[in-house]
Amino acid sequence: MKRYALIFVGALLALAAFAAGGASAARSASPPPGFPFTPVDLTHVLRSGIPIWPGDPEYRLTPWATFENDGYFLNELAIGEHSGTHFGAPVHFHEGAPDAATFTADDLVVPAVVIDVAEAVGDNVDYRFTLAELEAWEAEFGAIPAGSAVLLRTGWDRFWGDPEAFLGFDDEGGLHFPGFGADAAAFLVNERAVAGLGIDTHGIDPGNDEEYAPNTLMLGAGGFHLENLTNLDRLPAHGAVLVIGALPIEGGSGGPVRVIALVPHTE
Repeated sequence: MKRYALIFVGALLALAAFAAGGASAARSASPPPGFPFTPVDLTHVLRSGIPIWPGDPEYRLTPWATFENDGYFLNELAIGEHSGTHFGAPVHFHEGAPDAATFTADDLVVPAVVIDVAEAVGDNVDYRFTLAELEAWEAEFGAIPAGSAVLLRTGWDRFWGDPEAFLGFDDEGGLHFPGFGADAAAFLVNERAVAGLGIDTHGIDPGNDEEYAPNTLMLGAGGFHLENLTNLDRLPAHGAVLVIGALPIEGGSGGPVRVIALVPHTE
């Protein structure tokens, strides 16, 4: 973990220096010279027509105040906690468990491990990432450090603009999209003590997993999930740091989130 501690320190110092640049730095098109990371946005844009889990609230952006009538502009935003790129807290699957407001800044800046299985997934709507595949990945890239967020890149974000394909509806209304298999999730939670699991589909559970085994395991351990991520192909297997902009919603099961990865520059 020493290497990740150094990354954390570097990331926090760089962010502090960036913030100290004031409003002009915040509006710049790119980080200032010397910033040691490339920021990568892992977040889908929120807009009408995004894929919504069946039965969840629809996304709505309704004008509330206008320049013409009020002298300023303001919308009313309505969205389900688990729509768009989003964060999930333990209470989402476990009654009485910690809610979204209990996660501190320390919990939301974490090292990222990215497992790219897009080639293995292909067009297999029922793909499940197995323990055997995880063991093969660790043999190549090394053991996953405790406290990491493990992000599974399936390539499914290419269907984001087509909700029917993204959710994989069948004739009976069932869902089909890739996810973590229960055996891999159990190993990551119990043996690797990861902080969270993330994916570029609508669930860390495969679409046809009606028991939601990975979510039950991960959230039961007090961790989090990140779902509907994008741009995971721009991250290395190891070395990036996630800055998770989770809203501290008291009583919330999660919420829409802005996830930024800081990828260190390599010589």
